[in-house]
Amino acid sequence: MPDQFIVEHCSPTLAGLKTGNLFSVRISGKEKSYREIRELNKNLTKYGLRAIPVRCTDEMTLVYVYRPEYLSRDLSDPEAVEILRKMGYLNDAGNGAYTSAGLPVHPEKCLVRLVKRLQENDGFPHEIGLFLGYPPVDVKGFMENPRQGVKCVGFWKVYGDKEQAERTFSRYRKCTETYKREISSGKSLEQLIVKSA
Repeated sequence: MPDQFIVEHCSPTLAGLKTGNLFSVRISGKEKSYREIRELNKNLTKYGLRAIPVRCTDEMTLVYVYRPEYLSRDLSDPEAVEILRKMGYLNDAGNGAYTSAGLPVHPEKCLVRLVKRLQENDGFPHEIGLFLGYPPVDVKGFMENPRQGVKCVGFWKVYGDKEQAERTFSRYRKCTETYKREISSGKSLEQLIVKSA
């Protein structure tokens, strides 16, 4: 995958502003897509990021680039836990996530469940927003009624704090513009990635 393509679709995640991004890429054959993602991970993992294929067909691969540390934080939010529990991600035996009792959510197990849901359906499960760093209040609003109560639309539909969301959308746009300029001027993908603490 060309660096420019990754920058186009994942700049806020590369910069440490966002938990994750999804993008589709035309890669013929699952074996070739897995090979390309392994190569991408050689660069990403040393900076605290990962890329995984979450849905593969003969023509396209849907790739999730994310920061595991951020995902763990996001999925442990009480509102996110409520959504995950309601959607079957957390249960007594499968995930061991008794957050009310102080045990952490296991993001890897949640991610496995998300991949399974993506592979079983053509669309996107609404809770996917939690994996992309969207505020749980907005994910919940979209799940309850995608048309009612929308305050603004940007990278996602906003049902909660409009002003905060608009500031976030602006940061994401500026980040992407800056990263596209930098990659065009000769910087490498590795030079643009902000390393996780």
